Amino acid sequence: MIESTLLRFNEWQIHTATHLARVKQFTDPYRQRRSVRKSHPILDFLFTYYSFPIGRLETWHPALGQHIELQGKAPKTYLEQHYSEANGYHFLDTIKLTKQRRDSIRWMVTLLRNTESQPPIFGCYGMHEWAMVYQGVDVRHRESVPLRLSQQDTDAFVESRPVICSHYDAFRFFTEASKPYNKLQPTSDTRETTEQPACVHANMDLYKWAYKCMPWVGSDFLWKTFNLALEMRELDMRAAPYDLSEYNYTPIQVETPEGRRQYEVEQRRLSNKAAPL
Repeated sequence: MIESTLLRFNEWQIHTATHLARVKQFTDPYRQRRSVRKSHPILDFLFTYYSFPIGRLETWHPALGQHIELQGKAPKTYLEQHYSEANGYHFLDTIKLTKQRRDSIRWMVTLLRNTESQPPIFGCYGMHEWAMVYQGVDVRHRESVPLRLSQQDTDAFVESRPVICSHYDAFRFFTEASKPYNKLQPTSDTRETTEQPACVHANMDLYKWAYKCMPWVGSDFLWKTFNLALEMRELDMRAAPYDLSEYNYTPIQVETPEGRRQYEVEQRRLSNKAAPL
């Protein structure tokens, strides 16, 4: 049973203003870059790969169990199929969850529980990003950032190391020539048994699962997953074979023993941060 928390009008207005201010630190620059057709190889991933509209990201919602006091008519944001009203308070009402939404949420919960139960794989060293540019067939960020090694050296590194990618949505971007190098062959049908809690992309996807559960999880929790995804994306790209010096990111040189040690330390730190989420 979820306990109810009553938020007076001025209290949830503070939540709304705080949330908007912190989110707009990222959404406003993204809008500006988009208006001049520029892109950021790290930050824009949160708005292009992930499909949650930025207007919805900026809008604060209470979590399940938080009842917000109304003054007059409820804002349009809350006049949707998820809310009910009683005694001057607006609240998320699980009675309004459709069977389709319940089934979707159950699937996500099952996936996350299975992911949590798997043994973590430390030692992948972000090789998935290298496999995605193997042999230079389709370099994903070619238009915005160059490779920091030659194509020959990049290919040689992929060939010299075991690739252990458990995440289907990363593996599907491997070049065809690089896929046989992966010890695992994840598919969309096997993700419930192949996802594991050390995976940078699986932990980054906590943001995706959170926004797919909106507004039920609430915007304060969504913000935590968004922040984690930003950190995960930075680690992901710093360990990638791209030259990000133009954007003031120092590479984690996983092609060296010291770089691999540095990557694993960061991977463990962020995995610990992801676990409670």
